[in-house]
Amino acid sequence: MSGATRPPRGPRRPPAERVRERVRAAAGPAVAEALPPGYQRLGRVLLLRLPPALADHFALIGEAWRDELRVGTVLVRSGPIAGELREPAVVRIAGGSTETEVVEHGVRWRFDAARIMFAAGNRTERARLGRAVRPGEQVVDLFAGIGYFALPAARADASVRVTAVEKNPIAYRYLVENLRLNRVDARVVPMLGDNRQVALPLARADRVVLGYLPDAVPWIPRALELVRPEGGVLHVHTVADAHGGNEHAVGAVVRAVDGAGGELVEPARARAVKPYGPGRTHIVVDARVRARR
Repeated sequence: MSGATRPPRGPRRPPAERVRERVRAAAGPAVAEALPPGYQRLGRVLLLRLPPALADHFALIGEAWRDELRVGTVLVRSGPIAGELREPAVVRIAGGSTETEVVEHGVRWRFDAARIMFAAGNRTERARLGRAVRPGEQVVDLFAGIGYFALPAARADASVRVTAVEKNPIAYRYLVENLRLNRVDARVVPMLGDNRQVALPLARADRVVLGYLPDAVPWIPRALELVRPEGGVLHVHTVADAHGGNEHAVGAVVRAVDGAGGELVEPARARAVKPYGPGRTHIVVDARVRARR
């Protein structure tokens, strides 16, 4: 009818509610109500945590999420991230290719989400590291992965130089690709191998990143070998109890530095990055250190 106006639309419902409605229609209310609301979007790939009891309905759930969020592929975590290579355990329940690209603060990371871990919760810490790096610095990243911290460091200034060490050959391949993708390959030397064994320049680094979980503290002696005689900054990642975790993490770093023959130039500082399981927190400790004189 001419002149008629449509009633105003209400706010669009959250994706989890829309998925739950579709699943309810196809599989019944019990299945729909068992769906967790959370998800992690990694570019064109969606990562879910689903109870194993819903396994018979994974394909239905995956297609519902894929359609609602217009992603290419849906993965479900099937186990914890394991081993020194930090390999994710996932199964694909919808879609095809698991290669994707994530963009944060102008940095592009390309990787295979089924084979490479990407912690979206570290977004703030990646950006903070980039802001901390000063012009002309020499930075060493002992656990470079696909360039989680090496890329923000290299982009901090054209005069910055980064050495990025990665043991996982798949992650290393994406590291090299991401250096080119972000046009910083001239500033970064990628090295494939165990950082305890590869030949790294000693006493040259202004900053060393130890971004390994659950605990990078055991690598402090190696990092201390790399910093300049006048001192350098270590960024040490670890996991501690949520209550009193910062103090515990700082204490562990201070003891490790002392045990390796080093000393703090100024008091170490800790900050929480994100939750890391029940009652646990991912913490990074910034410590300016030097070899004991």
